[in-house]
Amino acid sequence: MTEPEIDYTAVFRALPGAVALLTPQLVYLDANEAFLRELGRTREQVIGRHLFDNVPDADAAIVRQVQASLHRVAETGESNTMPLERHGERYWSMTNIPILASDQRVALLLHRVEEATELIRAREVALSLQEAMLPAARPICRHPAAVRYRPAVGALHVCGDWYDLVDLPGSRIAVAVGDVVGHGLAAAGVMGQLRSALSAVSRVADGPARALEVLGLYARSVEGAENTTVATTSIDWDTRTITYSSAGHPPPALRRTDGAVDFLDQATDPPLAARPEHGSRIQATVPFTDGDVLVLYTDGLIERRGEDLDTGLTRLADSLSRHRSSDPETLADAILADLLPPDGITDDTALVIVRL
Repeated sequence: MTEPEIDYTAVFRALPGAVALLTPQLVYLDANEAFLRELGRTREQVIGRHLFDNVPDADAAIVRQVQASLHRVAETGESNTMPLERHGERYWSMTNIPILASDQRVALLLHRVEEATELIRAREVALSLQEAMLPAARPICRHPAAVRYRPAVGALHVCGDWYDLVDLPGSRIAVAVGDVVGHGLAAAGVMGQLRSALSAVSRVADGPARALEVLGLYARSVEGAENTTVATTSIDWDTRTITYSSAGHPPPALRRTDGAVDFLDQATDPPLAARPEHGSRIQATVPFTDGDVLVLYTDGLIERRGEDLDTGLTRLADSLSRHRSSDPETLADAILADLLPPDGITDDTALVIVRL
């Protein structure tokens, strides 16, 4: 059977998204109807012109970013998805893709533009819900503490990261962070349920391990809660000890007064509801001295695509050591500045710092 001849020009122009074909010098070769409609120009006004000849009212910063992305694609031959851009009241997602010639040189650039305004509005609803469910920063047991939450930049959905600080009887507090798998309102809702449950059980459970056992049982009844990671600690100022337990979560960091950093990694079990059958969990205890700093965080702070986890942990330890004279609020800002990439993060980040 003879294969039908494909009219690729007709396919390109019928694409539902707004797309344009450019030379590596950013000159239009073609644009489909959706792209021309968004641009407000006719084909005759566009073809053969430079990409930015037709956007005299464009924001200068956006123009520079689009140019930089397209030039990067032309030079490297690798696709690039830009962070979301805002123009007026509308948000846009732009992806630039190389089209290679037979000798593997970049012959053309495919520039795809998609409006993301409605998705961003939905994300803002989820983010507001999530922030409303997180506790405000406050001193605990008369000890200064700082909290930070940073949503992913350029993502269309908020994630399920959370933190909590709970006053316990005596001179004790519980500090926890967690990360729900998934995105959007569903993840934010699961996050709220698990945070509230852990906050309640921490007040009556005999230690962090038992608190995570109970939370794990509860997670089995909550749709979307499976494989949630949690690290929880109990700080006791009478005994100068920290007792901790982790459900598959990155280890808390304990920075000593001399700048040395210990990662609390001796009590790690699988994430919540990850095991076929429910089981007991382990905990460990370490001493601390006045002036030490305890840091809990979610994986958005340390993990980077294609990078070993130990590299991120080393970055965190280095930052904690360099800023050991800082108060918790200053230290929190310094850590975020040191560890978060300047072009934004792809995963949410929660951070809690307590001076002991």
